[in-house]
Amino acid sequence: MMTKLTGILVRVLDEDVRVAIGPYEYQLMVPETVRRIVQMKVGQEITFHTSEYYEGNQAGSRFIPRIIGFLSELELEFFDLFCTVDKIGVKKALKALSRPPKEIANAISREDAKWLTTLPGIGATTAETIITTLKRKVTKFVFASDLAGNGLTPGADDASAVTMSGVAPQLIEDVYQALMSVGHSPIEARTKLDGLLKSGTPFATIEDALTRIYSR
Repeated sequence: MMTKLTGILVRVLDEDVRVAIGPYEYQLMVPETVRRIVQMKVGQEITFHTSEYYEGNQAGSRFIPRIIGFLSELELEFFDLFCTVDKIGVKKALKALSRPPKEIANAISREDAKWLTTLPGIGATTAETIITTLKRKVTKFVFASDLAGNGLTPGADDASAVTMSGVAPQLIEDVYQALMSVGHSPIEARTKLDGLLKSGTPFATIEDALTRIYSR
C-alpha cells in the first residue's frame, strides 16, 4: 500500500487534488482543511501522507481505487480514527473534516456535541456517537503540536511558511474560521476565501481579509 507520495501539485479541485510524478498524474481525495492549505501551492513539489481504499456501488459489481492525502502522518492517523465511528465511512469523514483535527479533537475531548454538529454531514445523533466512541482516544491529537493550526509537517512546511500568494497557511485558516463565525456556511466561506486568494489582493490580518472580501 502506498503510504507517501511526493510530486508536483498540478490541480486543486473541490474534493481532490492532482499530483504529477513523471508521466503519471495521481488523483488524491483530500478534506477541506488540506485543500485550503495547498490551493495556492500549484506548481510546487509537495508530499502527501496517503491511504487507499476501494469505492464501490451498491451492487458491489464495480470498485474504484482511491487515494486519500494528508499533509502529516498525525492528520492521517486522526482520519483513520474518525472512520472507526459507527456509520462514518471514508467519504463522510473526508467531508466532515472541514476544520483542523486539533479543533475536532478538542471538541470531542470536552464532549461538545453542539460544536461537532457544525461539521458538514454531522447531526446531533452522530455527534454523540463520535464523543462516546472517541473521547478517550483523542488526547494525543489535542496536544499534538503539528496539528496546531494547519497540519503541516514540522521541518518541511511549518506554520510560518507562506503560500505562493505570500499568505501564511495559518492566516488562511483563521480567515476561513472567521467567515464561518459570522454566519457563513463552510461552502460560502470557502468560496469567499478562494475569491480573495485568487484575486492576489494582499492581506496581513484577519481584519484586512474581511475588509477586502466585503468590499469586493
